[in-house]
Amino acid sequence: MSKVSLSSIPTAAALYQAGKLKAAAGKSQQAFAGLADRIGLWQGDITKLDVGAIVNAANTSLLGGGGVDGAIHRAAGKDLLAECRTLNGCETGEAKLTRGYNLPAPYIIHTVGPVYAKTKVEASREKLAGAYRNSLLRAAEKGGEIKTVAFPSISTGVYGYPIEDATRVALETVGQFLQSEDGAGLERVIFCTFSKADYEVYERGVPDYFPPSS
Repeated sequence: MSKVSLSSIPTAAALYQAGKLKAAAGKSQQAFAGLADRIGLWQGDITKLDVGAIVNAANTSLLGGGGVDGAIHRAAGKDLLAECRTLNGCETGEAKLTRGYNLPAPYIIHTVGPVYAKTKVEASREKLAGAYRNSLLRAAEKGGEIKTVAFPSISTGVYGYPIEDATRVALETVGQFLQSEDGAGLERVIFCTFSKADYEVYERGVPDYFPPSS
């Protein structure tokens, strides 16, 4: 399997320096200063990333599915399914850890995002934030063994979460975690999108939360 090394994945700080990210006009109230070098952006196949852990946007059974879930199970191999069978599923907004098996990443963090409901926007938001936060907690609980985590865009496929809204939940939740004591051991959080369109949403959103160093 071809691998994408961490050094190949640009940080937000490097993207500012290269002129590929532009600082937000004015100061955002939600900005997390000093974290641009701990955020990465990548468009491509998350199963190729040679990082501490990749996050799987799973369903509650944890037994595989479509989209990124199916791709991760196929790439990791049948031993992943065998381990997932021992986990008794996962609630929406929670996360569980397995080995990575045939992936470059030694660990997979499986999280279940919400099915978006227009009538329950705040509840959907809380569950999505929980999926990001609990995934990062599983990484932090490994006591420094996992220092880099890559996320797909959770719930924005068949679960119907609007990509612009979901991206802002992701950026805000990750920023809060990296600023917290629990997040001190994480060196890099990477947002990995499969499509160019989704990548461009992150390009627009990152400057509002992770400004360049002054």
